[in-house]
Amino acid sequence: MVQSVLGSLVLGYRPLWNAARRLAGIQLYVHSEGATLVDAPHLLRTIQELWTSSSPPLLLSARSQQLLVDLLEHAPRGAPWIEVPQAWLDVPAIRERARQAHARGLRLVWRGELDHLPDADTARMFDNSLLHLSSSDAVQALQAAAAGRSDASPRAAGQRSPLIAGQMYDNVASRALLTHCLDEGGALAVAGWPVEDVLYSLRHRQPQPAHEVVLKLMKAIDDEQSIDRFEQILGEDPLLAYRFMVYTNSAALGLSTGVDSLRRGLVMMGYGSLGRWLADQLPHAATEPDLRPIRASMVLRARLTEHLLDAGVGKDLRREVYLSGLFSQLDEVLREPLGTILRRVPLSERVYDAAVLRTGPYAPSLEMACALESDDAGAIRQLCETHELELEYVNRALLRVLSELVVERPHAH
Repeated sequence: MVQSVLGSLVLGYRPLWNAARRLAGIQLYVHSEGATLVDAPHLLRTIQELWTSSSPPLLLSARSQQLLVDLLEHAPRGAPWIEVPQAWLDVPAIRERARQAHARGLRLVWRGELDHLPDADTARMFDNSLLHLSSSDAVQALQAAAAGRSDASPRAAGQRSPLIAGQMYDNVASRALLTHCLDEGGALAVAGWPVEDVLYSLRHRQPQPAHEVVLKLMKAIDDEQSIDRFEQILGEDPLLAYRFMVYTNSAALGLSTGVDSLRRGLVMMGYGSLGRWLADQLPHAATEPDLRPIRASMVLRARLTEHLLDAGVGKDLRREVYLSGLFSQLDEVLREPLGTILRRVPLSERVYDAAVLRTGPYAPSLEMACALESDDAGAIRQLCETHELELEYVNRALLRVLSELVVERPHAH
């Protein structure tokens, strides 16, 4: 049997978010495993086989110089974007391969500091850049943003933001900086999301399910769609799913047995009651766009947790695993201990053990799903060893889940 390229890599990812606060693409970290040489053409083919026209655009971030050289040399036109760090452009082989790749029509992304931009000759090789904001850049950008919004003194008003429109940014650590990047600075995307600061800035508002998801589920009921579809939509909002379970287990509904899954709740509740409950949720539902990436990331973690579990596991257990991933960050949203939150509903102990204690049969999947949200190859390798997971299996699950994400592309006029 031919050894798959996915067994000789460690992958991780980070979402890229656009001004609409929706997924713009995925940054895929690619580490070579030990001294193994990675078959770059094989990797590119594997991605191409999994990706569809609705899958998110990919930015490949090779974490070794040799792997970058191979990707630049072998990637065909139309391949994913390839990141080239400024620090490696001093290596003649990399610079020459980048020049040739650009000439072949490859889309390259320059990565470096905003305050150390490339010279004109270098810049010509790149379609875009992923710019790292230093703390001084951030301060300057925020001062310019504040000056632009207020009747500031002429001196302050003359302050220019260091941001360059149409580029991607990382190290966007606050909600104010995020707003400036995406809404005023014309950024193409930001890498990652300042979850803590966004949630902290909204701490005086009662957390609510998303207006768009509540509406979507109401429409699905009106259209008499399947119970599978209802369950799928409920699972697109961790807070709505949790509220639903609290309600179906409340005295108000008076059910004789505990509801331990979304599906069971849907079966017990009936369409009429569900519609009325949703109508009650709608007036208070959240319309804050900055919460969208937080919700989407929680759902992505849940999907990964489910896909990382052994393929032979039955549907009911799969639903449990999904919930352990979906509810694993509710403490951040609801601002109370996760154990307290999950004890309000009669979930399976396996879900509680995985999400709160990180023990039990679902813990390996959840821990791995969390580790894949980073560039920490060491942590991913360690989890593979500890839980006896094959790298190829983990990488394939990750790529499959990422390829199934749908990017809403702008409609042509």
